[in-house]
Amino acid sequence: MEKILKQVYDYIDSQKEAIVETLREVVNIESYGYSKEDVNKVAIKFKELFEAEGLCCKLIPAEPNGYCLSGILGKDRPGKPVIFAGHMDTALEIGTLAKRPFKVVDGNAEGIGVLDMKGGIVIALYVIKALNYIGYNERPIKVIFAGDEEANHIGSNAPEIMMAEAKGGLCAFNMETGLIDNAICVGRRGRIGVQLEVTGVSSHAGNDFSSGRNAIAEMAHKILKVQDITDLEAGISCSTTMINGGHSANAIPSKCTIDIDIRFDKVSQLDEIKAKLEDIAKEQVINQTSCEVRYISKMMPFETTEDTMRLYNFIKDTAKEFGFRDFGYRKVGGASDASYLTIVGVPTLCSCGVVGEWNHTMREYAIVDTMYERAKLFATAILNIDKFDK
Repeated sequence: MEKILKQVYDYIDSQKEAIVETLREVVNIESYGYSKEDVNKVAIKFKELFEAEGLCCKLIPAEPNGYCLSGILGKDRPGKPVIFAGHMDTALEIGTLAKRPFKVVDGNAEGIGVLDMKGGIVIALYVIKALNYIGYNERPIKVIFAGDEEANHIGSNAPEIMMAEAKGGLCAFNMETGLIDNAICVGRRGRIGVQLEVTGVSSHAGNDFSSGRNAIAEMAHKILKVQDITDLEAGISCSTTMINGGHSANAIPSKCTIDIDIRFDKVSQLDEIKAKLEDIAKEQVINQTSCEVRYISKMMPFETTEDTMRLYNFIKDTAKEFGFRDFGYRKVGGASDASYLTIVGVPTLCSCGVVGEWNHTMREYAIVDTMYERAKLFATAILNIDKFDK
């Protein structure tokens, strides 16, 4: 094993410039999650890169958003596949790259999506390259990358695609942003974005007050009830984040809309939350008003299972045995597609990608050396994966 690992590490060290150039190439293909055509361009590029390493790849439509990419190396090899997962789209609008072009400054790569999460996909690519270099053929390796995670999969079946492609995997490494303290993410909260819209009756506020049915006033009652959905002990938080209503300062408003951000810890909590929202919508304090509930977006929770922690302990032990930095673990509030892999029974770790800070901002950066470190770590893990697959 020591000889094989030296070959892997020497190969990755020999590819440092190529790793940065690959990252530069894919970052320079802008792929804003709400721009299907641009996401598809980077999906096609990643497909080419992985196919060059022998993966059998396919681009799967996830209308109305960009492609999902799935690929497998060694389909006929024995055993369950090890999966690298994540997303190819980015959070900032097309044109932003011109204001923050790719460059490396003092060991940090800058650019849109360099951290979240094209750097993580490039790590997965070079893990596979390194394993191919030494002739690895022990078990299948699979990649599954969504094209609309930053768009919260609104309107698409990307979550169902990811679950179908991941089912039967041995384990998965979600190559999301590596946390700055080198911790591995073992759990994430789910999120649903919801709108409530109250319809009332408009009238003149002075001349015809009694005929009006104030949608804003009705919504005020509902906002307080929405707030009561919060149950911090159960891991549920509910926040009214935007409100819009009325059309004139001297008219009773007939419309009021609020946006709600709901976070939750367990998949099983979603139906209960929806039932409470539906009850709030049905109940009227001001008669002759009505309320509609609209579910805008959904990301399920990444639950911390026993198998998740078993995989974490395997990675932690591997890091210690082979001289890598120690890993802690933590749960984070933001959602990711790690949830969908776990839902179909695949033990998953998240935040396995390049380490850095400031996702979704113009300050986003990735620490280049951690790309080499993590490529070596996950190659080492795959070469020792039988210790996990017991």
